[in-house]
Amino acid sequence: MVPARERVLIIANHRTEVDWMYLWDLAIRKGQLGYIKYILKSSLMKLPVFGWGFHILEFISVERKWEVDESTMRQMLSTFKDDHDPLWLALFPEGTDFTEQKRIRSQKYAAENGLPILKNLLLPKTKGFHTCVQDLRQCLDAVYDVTIGYKHRCPSLLDNVFGLEPSEVHIHIQRIPIDNIPTTENEVANWLMDTFSNKDQLLDKFHSQGHFPHEGTEGDLSTMKCLVSITTLMVLTSLSTYLTFFSSIWFKIYVLFACSYLAFATRFNIRPMPIFRRKKIVLKLD
Repeated sequence: MVPARERVLIIANHRTEVDWMYLWDLAIRKGQLGYIKYILKSSLMKLPVFGWGFHILEFISVERKWEVDESTMRQMLSTFKDDHDPLWLALFPEGTDFTEQKRIRSQKYAAENGLPILKNLLLPKTKGFHTCVQDLRQCLDAVYDVTIGYKHRCPSLLDNVFGLEPSEVHIHIQRIPIDNIPTTENEVANWLMDTFSNKDQLLDKFHSQGHFPHEGTEGDLSTMKCLVSITTLMVLTSLSTYLTFFSSIWFKIYVLFACSYLAFATRFNIRPMPIFRRKKIVLKLD
């Protein structure tokens, strides 16, 4: 059971390039779609249109070089501390999607450094996770350890576009209260390594049995709600496109400036401060 309106940090395995789509699907089912944010590689933020959307949705971009990423992450995390705002912050600690070549490199590094040798996962990177826990500890409820399993093969982006694969997606969620997460960096790193070692064993069982332990089945999403959402999106997109090409010159200028600003803001990671801020009022009674 996933409690409603919790503020959580999600750590998930990164088996394929479309894992994030299934976390979005989970967020839809739990009523958290508007509150999920991802930590993703900076190259994705440079995609036209999509990158602008990621920027508006307050995704955190990283170069995967800690000396570059630390200040960016801490600055963004500082904007997520209002405990009145629901938050699902999703992190893939492996840092990249799983391939056979990456697994071999990961296992070699693990063997050389006395770390767990994983078969179904890459070794997790610990600094980003520790920073998230350290900076948000006072305003998080829990960490969700999410394990995604695909049956019968891992999907690609084109598989999803054409509705080919996967036939089933299995998601195992373990809720860990934030107070159960260690505090020091070394302890957090060891905790994450142990968690991924257990996750690796869980995936072994999934591959041999075809399911996770104690599974339930989620109901289907409402067809009517999906149709309404898709129709609304198509109407708004069509209307915006029509107005861009066939309306007055002033609307075209507005669209040009808006696109230019979004491209500039995304390229240089410019995030304007909110116009309105929620103020906390503290009453002191003598």
